[in-house]
Amino acid sequence: MSSISFVSVSKRYGEVDAVKAFDLSCAPGEMLALLGPSGCGKSTTLKMAAGIESVSSGEIYFGERPVSRLTPGARNIAMVFEDYALYPRMTVWENVAFPLKVRGITGQPAAQRIGEVLQLLGLRQMAEQDVSGLSGGAQQRVAIGRALVRDPEVILFDEPLSHLDADQKVQLRAEIKRLQKLRQVTSILVTHDQTEAIAMADRVAVMNHGVLQQVGAPQDLYERPANLFVANFIGEPPMNLMKAAFAEGGRVAGDGWGATLAPSRLGALRASDSAIVAGLRPEHIAVRPAGTAGDAPGTVIYREPRGDADVLTVVLVSPTGEGARLVAEIAGPSSWRAGDKVSVGIDEARLLIFDATSGRNREALP
Repeated sequence: MSSISFVSVSKRYGEVDAVKAFDLSCAPGEMLALLGPSGCGKSTTLKMAAGIESVSSGEIYFGERPVSRLTPGARNIAMVFEDYALYPRMTVWENVAFPLKVRGITGQPAAQRIGEVLQLLGLRQMAEQDVSGLSGGAQQRVAIGRALVRDPEVILFDEPLSHLDADQKVQLRAEIKRLQKLRQVTSILVTHDQTEAIAMADRVAVMNHGVLQQVGAPQDLYERPANLFVANFIGEPPMNLMKAAFAEGGRVAGDGWGATLAPSRLGALRASDSAIVAGLRPEHIAVRPAGTAGDAPGTVIYREPRGDADVLTVVLVSPTGEGARLVAEIAGPSSWRAGDKVSVGIDEARLLIFDATSGRNREALP
């Protein structure tokens, strides 16, 4: 096992900064996900770790060893790609054996390692089949086996599940996680799918425009997003983000709603005079019958049934007319329909306050 460290790593293409002053560490045996939208720099970061892309500045370490000037072959890494990158005219056994063959490992030592990997992946019975006839999920398991068989220091996963059906994704997510923990191999996963990142990774690093936004355990990112980008990107449905202002008596008020914050929170939240944005997860909003005391009045304008949950879009009533538009996730199936008058309750303890100018969570650490 080896750790991976990016120290002030940047990548420039002419005048474009694809990755900017990137500092991040992946502990030995950890699965770390790089998560973000297309073009955020996550794949470029992975390619720099692999040696496929050069580093413009900074350094990458595997353990204590700087690797930025080493060729890909000298880094003892393995990659698993989204398009499998298998040899279609070879069998499952031959594909898994190929990395050993090019390193001159043959005979019984190779056969034993290949057999162990095929057994781990449930591919023993397919060993003599051509990979071209396998399902996408089975082909990706072969690709994972080819990565594992060479006993690499690091495995880099580049969108490994993008081409799979939903049921195959669920199965392979669990399989990759199981194998990664069983073999204790340090791994970095690149994905734009937050479900994939949360299900597979020990920690998630969120990127945007080449800049690391936040890194932490999935639950930390969900409950304590560092800024507006992370708050909006993590979670489905996304967090409600609403213009707000401080009022008398420890109140935060928006267009048609208000909440009272605990006195212990107010000091950090009011440290700046700049405008604020309030954030609240859809599941922290209650929808109750119209006229419920203490709630904000509103009207349901859309209901999206999701089986055991309903997602409601509610427009609040404001003194000026139409107020804030909130998305609430409630237990389903519910009886609410578009046009229903309702009352909306806010879980005040869960309300987050962001700086409208910087986007920073005012209660997050600097």
